[in-house]
Amino acid sequence: MALKSTVFKAELQVSDLDRGHFAEYPLTIARHPSENDIRMMVRVLAFALHAGPDLAFGKGLSSDDECALQEVDPGGVLRTWVEVGQPDESRIRKGCNRADRAVVLAYGGRSVDVWWQQIAPQLERFANLTVLRLSAEESEALGALAERSMKLACTIQEGTVWLASGERSLELAPVELKAAGG
Repeated sequence: MALKSTVFKAELQVSDLDRGHFAEYPLTIARHPSENDIRMMVRVLAFALHAGPDLAFGKGLSSDDECALQEVDPGGVLRTWVEVGQPDESRIRKGCNRADRAVVLAYGGRSVDVWWQQIAPQLERFANLTVLRLSAEESEALGALAERSMKLACTIQEGTVWLASGERSLELAPVELKAAGG
């Protein structure tokens, strides 16, 4: 018998001063049985960073064909493709070719450095790709915020992210490994 996903609920308030985007999102997050709290919360962070009315969680780990998050406009055009972790080059290429904009939010400590060193030369040609990196400490702190029912407040300014859940808060500074257009 297959294990079922665990359902988490989050009320996410986003104040993105960089984009001038302010909204609240009631999120239902299905955590795949093989997914840990860190990966799930990195997906929530990715949602906050790219929040908009057409952004939605993909099937993620349960589907090889879908990414962690995707923004599909009302006309059915894939605008933004977002993956978390350390995807292989073919998966990133697929996202870059399908969407107007592709983003990878990498996490995992030193393994990210090794992954990036190996994959960076293959990704130079993708002008629509942005790659961000979270430190191991940031990833761990993010995972520690996971609860079955969450109220999260996220403020983004000049690339710095402040995320609060009740009395707990943390500051994240994702490092840009590759900027779109470069």
